Amino acid sequence: MLSFLYHLAHDFELSHGYQANLLYINQRHYTALCEQLSGIENLGELSQFLGMDLVFSEEATHPHVVWQPIEWTKITA
Repeated sequence: MLSFLYHLAHDFELSHGYQANLLYINQRHYTALCEQLSGIENLGELSQFLGMDLVFSEEATHPHVVWQPIEWTKITA
């Protein structure tokens, strides 16, 4: 999973000229990623490690990355 995400982010940056800042994944992807990165203990650490905020969506049948101008971590409901 980590290798796949690296390639997604790398391809995005090559195509657009800037880095993605959001990763869309579903719960199954998140679980697989956490299993590979057992030293990372929470969502904040994972987000920092990846350099992207995570958006959980069950509609994300495949992980994908995007860039959004909004700082999602600063939004509160």
